[in-house]
Amino acid sequence: MRPKRLGMSTRPHSSLREGVILGAVVGTGIWAWIAMVDAAVGEPFRTFAVLGGVARFTALHFVFCLAYGVVAVSVVHAAAREASLMVGAAFAFFLLEFAFVMLTTILSQGSLGGLAWARILGGNAVGAALTLLILWRRHPLAQEFRDGTAEGEE
Repeated sequence: MRPKRLGMSTRPHSSLREGVILGAVVGTGIWAWIAMVDAAVGEPFRTFAVLGGVARFTALHFVFCLAYGVVAVSVVHAAAREASLMVGAAFAFFLLEFAFVMLTTILSQGSLGGLAWARILGGNAVGAALTLLILWRRHPLAQEFRDGTAEGEE
């Protein structure tokens, strides 16, 4: 068992358990955002229908979010041992965000119209914010990086 750090539990970290929790929270946040935007504009579940139907979209959405959560937590755990992995993770995050911008652009020209930006990119922003918040609180990597930099400067 590792020594306890401030703000962290004494429970050993499990990438699978923490990743599934992260994926479920992120998936629920994004799903709720899209449903709320659709309802607010008077088109309940329109985005889900355009993207394959409510059941199919929900199932695939949560599968992808669970996988995303496990990968994200695994990278953070690995980065705690090898800080240079965060550079690759940041680049992968940038590419993922760019892919969502491109998807939103395509959908805004087609079936979802201008509201695709609020629906898809807004949901993606909610998911990214939840991911960063949860990982930041659970894994104080910024503090570890500061500690590692301070040790390197001495």
